[in-house]
Amino acid sequence: MADVEPILTERPRPGILVIRLHRPNELNAMNVELIEALHGALDEVRDDSTTRAIVLTGEGRAFCAGLDLRGYGTPEGATEGEGRAQLGLRVQKHIAGLVDAFRSTRAPIIAAVNGAAAGGGMSLALMADIRIASDAAVFHAAFIRRGLSNCDIGMSWLLPRMIGFSRAAQIMLTGRSIDAAEAERIGIVSSVESADALLDTALDTAEAIAQNSPFGVWMTKEVMWSNLETPSMRAAIDLENRTQILSSLTRDHKEAVVSFLEKRPPEFRNH
Repeated sequence: MADVEPILTERPRPGILVIRLHRPNELNAMNVELIEALHGALDEVRDDSTTRAIVLTGEGRAFCAGLDLRGYGTPEGATEGEGRAQLGLRVQKHIAGLVDAFRSTRAPIIAAVNGAAAGGGMSLALMADIRIASDAAVFHAAFIRRGLSNCDIGMSWLLPRMIGFSRAAQIMLTGRSIDAAEAERIGIVSSVESADALLDTALDTAEAIAQNSPFGVWMTKEVMWSNLETPSMRAAIDLENRTQILSSLTRDHKEAVVSFLEKRPPEFRNH
């Protein structure tokens, strides 16, 4: 039975978008409809300064079980008669394109990992700017246990930078699972919350982000990710210096200073 809506969206607080993976009977496994819907939801808000933060979570007892092993489906643009390698690469790029989509979205993305995050689901969580886990969450680096490489959907780039090469290699080469407590201890997630408190904690984090200026948040996210790729500290500081001067020329910076001196909340207008 086809899912009516592979993702659900809502705006429970001002400036906060919640994206909920919505294939609970399939543990929110990835198929072409879900991935296309997620691309679409991010496309809509990529450059939207009124969306101040995004919370991504799963419906039901899993965050995302990875690729739907019963069949992914055919991405748009595939042509009849394509070979297995050609169609496989099209599918691969369709999913892996989310890494850049997450990064290029101005609003920080908070993954509220409510349950199992396996294979591509673990990669999906790693793409987020912040991860908060339920105490029932578990991360499975599962590709290698399916006869594949565990270097997939950005995992080989993201995980070593989060937790160090040795720990990442041990997880990726064995394909073992990481429970929520270990994920917090080694730095995969920022905090672990009870299942009942998870979404509220993620929303509170999103709200704290939304209290800052839209441009300041955008530049902070962009420069942090860029500086994971810069070749030297000097290059990183050069980028910081120019971004800071750019930020200082905004009206929102002036408003932040004036509101601080006047002991009132700032009124940011993205100017």
